[in-house]
Amino acid sequence: MIYGITGNPYKDDLWQPVAELINWMDSERLAYCIVKTLADGLVERGLQLPANLSACTSEDLADADIALSFGGDGTFLNTAHLIADRETPILGINIGRLGFLADVEVEHLQASVRSIEDGNYTVESRLALDIEVVSNDKRHSDWVLNEVVIERSGVTGLILLDVHSNGTLLNTYWADGLIVATPTGSTAYSLAAGGPLMVPGCGAIILTPLAPHSLTVRPIVLPDTSVLTARIQTPDLPHVVATDGNSTVFEEGHTEVIIRKSDHRVRLVKMRGQDHFQTLRNKLMWGVRKQP
Repeated sequence: MIYGITGNPYKDDLWQPVAELINWMDSERLAYCIVKTLADGLVERGLQLPANLSACTSEDLADADIALSFGGDGTFLNTAHLIADRETPILGINIGRLGFLADVEVEHLQASVRSIEDGNYTVESRLALDIEVVSNDKRHSDWVLNEVVIERSGVTGLILLDVHSNGTLLNTYWADGLIVATPTGSTAYSLAAGGPLMVPGCGAIILTPLAPHSLTVRPIVLPDTSVLTARIQTPDLPHVVATDGNSTVFEEGHTEVIIRKSDHRVRLVKMRGQDHFQTLRNKLMWGVRKQP
């Protein structure tokens, strides 16, 4: 088993746990590689490190059997995009706030790696969406694990969005924007905007409007066989298309966004005994009642 180690170098709480991990892995003769930004950061901070520490490329990281992602959910998403071609399973180590994707706490990391070595883990395959953006005869393709967001950019006034599902008009949204999320992304921006919670294994796509100018417009859940086409009908207003938090601004134009289920899957390492509903209760205080 080879572990690829990556993470968010801007998190101060990352360095000591990473140093402790690689020293422990070295003592246990466990194979690993660590991305250059982290390797350089460890050296710069003068932390005690194995003598044979060496950096690895993104290709080396993708070739690992399991990627260890230190950070929050944003770091996990970055790791997933970094190794997308190989679909390497990822274990997220939480050095963030909530941590739905990065759901292993630092203090449990060595025990988790030991459980992986013993085969006491599973790998979940998560739905991703392919995105194609067409604007002024330019095309851009991407994929998302959490969501694609189409919204106004830095101006007052709402944008008008026509959304079709499999060629049939679904709705015209007059709103600040629209979130199209996967079940994995249901606990992210979509939830904050009033969208439903969904179990990650569901084959579904969630549409959650952002501040719609109609009380009758509510989030809707569609089957993942749906091919969605969202067309902006207010071309004079600048707008943003964000894919898993990476934003592109369009100053004008009849932007069209096509969204469909991807052949690509993101694979998550899950430890035995991890429970999605327990995670909701613990991290969102979901359904918690004050005891008398």
